[in-house]
Amino acid sequence: MAGETALGLRREAIGLREVLFQSITAMAPAAAVAASIPSGAAFAGGSLPLSVLVALVACLFTASCVAELARQLPAAGSVATYAAQGLHPAIGFLVGWGYVFVEALVAPLLLLQLGFTTAGTLHEEWSSYPADLWWPWSLAGAVVIAAAGYFGVRASARFGTVLGAFEVLVFLAFAVWLIVKAGGGNTLSVFGTSHTAKGYDGIGGVFAGSVYTVLAFAGFEAAAPLAEETKNPRRTMHRAVLGAALAIGLFYVVTTYAMTVFVGPDRFAGFGASGAASWEGVARASFGLFWILVFLAVVNSTIANANACSNVSTRTAFALARIRVFPSLFARLHPRYRSPVAGVAVQAALAVVVMLGLGLYYDPVTAFLLLATVIVTVVIGVYIVVNFACAGYFLRRRRELFSPVRHLLFPLLGVVAFVPALLTAAGLPVFDFVSALSAPVSYAGPVVGVWIAAGVVVLLVQLRLHPGRIAETARVHLDESPAPDLPQNGAVQS
Repeated sequence: MAGETALGLRREAIGLREVLFQSITAMAPAAAVAASIPSGAAFAGGSLPLSVLVALVACLFTASCVAELARQLPAAGSVATYAAQGLHPAIGFLVGWGYVFVEALVAPLLLLQLGFTTAGTLHEEWSSYPADLWWPWSLAGAVVIAAAGYFGVRASARFGTVLGAFEVLVFLAFAVWLIVKAGGGNTLSVFGTSHTAKGYDGIGGVFAGSVYTVLAFAGFEAAAPLAEETKNPRRTMHRAVLGAALAIGLFYVVTTYAMTVFVGPDRFAGFGASGAASWEGVARASFGLFWILVFLAVVNSTIANANACSNVSTRTAFALARIRVFPSLFARLHPRYRSPVAGVAVQAALAVVVMLGLGLYYDPVTAFLLLATVIVTVVIGVYIVVNFACAGYFLRRRRELFSPVRHLLFPLLGVVAFVPALLTAAGLPVFDFVSALSAPVSYAGPVVGVWIAAGVVVLLVQLRLHPGRIAETARVHLDESPAPDLPQNGAVQS
């Protein structure tokens, strides 16, 4: 066991392309365009493209902070290491504790979406197919994701690259088609405030729409946990995190603009995630069999997102197990593929249990909303902490590299951008466009509270019995001498 852990993850296994798509697929661009971003139309109406642009600028502040830290601290612990170095190891541990929990829940979340999306579409096409027979598709997706994780980072990252390229190309092609079909309806007025929804006039409607759109950017940091397996990680991580946020942000702007001008800015407030006024509805009504590609891109997006976030959860768990603040089981590596094979197995089992348990107890859509609320609440909280960590790290540890703009202004703007999104995700009606959550989705708050409280207990025990382990949350293992690589038969080279 000690020998397996000491060897570490496979060094230089992947490059910029793979880690770029690790972040891209973690953002689930097709699913975000089809299901997440349209929720902002109820507030921004035909000015939703401006809301998306505002959200892009806001998210780039935090993406810049993550990229700056990833360049200095290339570690599988990623956000946990950043918080430990920039603020305090205890905070780093709690960030890692929360991050690995919610990233592990992304797989069952996306498997639920895969199940109810596929079953619902099949039922719509063939009424004899039961709309509630969703779980076989979810189980099939779980097998695919587990297999990709088992065969190591090269297999899972390249798999994600193919899936991510497909979904982006399908929606870009559809967007171009919509812009052409809109003809004289194309207008730059959608980047102004004149088309907001009734009751949300002017900049207030744009702001409300942008808050919901910000949630579509979650996942841009997902490249960072693969740092120890990436070629030239300091340079590559910086480019991947910023590149993914910028590229997919522009993708969101283009696709949202295309649908807005096609539908009509003054009619866009009624656009949503399902029905005739949705991406699939428009594709069905106006573009013949092209809707099948849109459907496949959304299904593809769920698998790609689950695959990317499984990489994140297993690498974060590995990093915490390596310093013995998580059970040592999660530090066990496959002798050939160097994948955290025990973590992959636990992740797969957890995904199936949570997906079937919640999906069958409630229903898959309700279970999806509950998990989504838990995940987004914690992830946005992590982003806020990482913004503070960026300022703390460069002020306290790398003062010679400190930039008032990149390392102080951008972190503060990032916090300002994500606080409204955090309140919205948690259903705290501080703003008039935020609705309080109803049960069982409202259980997300207590679930998060219990998990963080458990983390505090573990932290106190570790500080009492093994304080050095918490301090190691700040350790950057990549700065140490690499272990010898393994040949294909799994034996250590002499």
